[in-house]
Amino acid sequence: MAGGEGELKLLGTWASPWAGIVRIALHLKGLSYDYVEEDLENKSDLLLASNPVHKKVPVLIHDGKPVCESLVIVQYIDEAFQGNGGSSLLPADPHQRAIARFWAAYIVDKLVVSWVQAFKAKTEEERLEGTKQMAVVVETLEGALGDGECSKGKPFFGGDSVGYLDVVLGGLLSWLHGTQALCGAEFFDADKAPLLSAWAERFGALDAAKAVLPDVGRLVEFAKVRRAQQAAAAAEAAAAAAEKK
Repeated sequence: MAGGEGELKLLGTWASPWAGIVRIALHLKGLSYDYVEEDLENKSDLLLASNPVHKKVPVLIHDGKPVCESLVIVQYIDEAFQGNGGSSLLPADPHQRAIARFWAAYIVDKLVVSWVQAFKAKTEEERLEGTKQMAVVVETLEGALGDGECSKGKPFFGGDSVGYLDVVLGGLLSWLHGTQALCGAEFFDADKAPLLSAWAERFGALDAAKAVLPDVGRLVEFAKVRRAQQAAAAAEAAAAAAEKK
């Protein structure tokens, strides 16, 4: 990968889709960086000092200066390394750039929220509501990719080449491919969302995606273990609270 203007270090975890989004952007821009795997149960002093507000990954450190929050980091990378060989991720036109940011926020606010609701549901009713909301998001994104204002019918949300919105949704791919196993619903259903399904195959075939996205099977097992641990901790806390009454 090409050298950047100054040192780049990324703090992340292998399972974090947010860190994955940033790593894909770095690879697409051809930037060299040091990757530091964080243990979120035992956060490093560097992470705590670099992101004192949220204390979360990812954090990009450029020449000693931290940048936090995945979508902010991707925009920073695109602006700070415009002449570094990789193509721009955000459109040059201000209106098109605003549209890309709008849809990225939609993915975070609607897709991720409904996915988490389905994944963390404590009841069947909550899970069904989460998957119902996911279906609405899928239909909307299918329209945006097809005849909407994003791709204009081209292979990627960014048009003929990968853009900002592709990176944001693409970083979530492994988790979305595991939706059937984790949430009981298929996200990339070829019958209901043929354009998204084809897009996912195209994006997943990119070198940047292959280099970054975690194995779906490993991710599903990791998520199941985490969910079991959280359920056990919640049950233990409830039992302890009941004993105090």
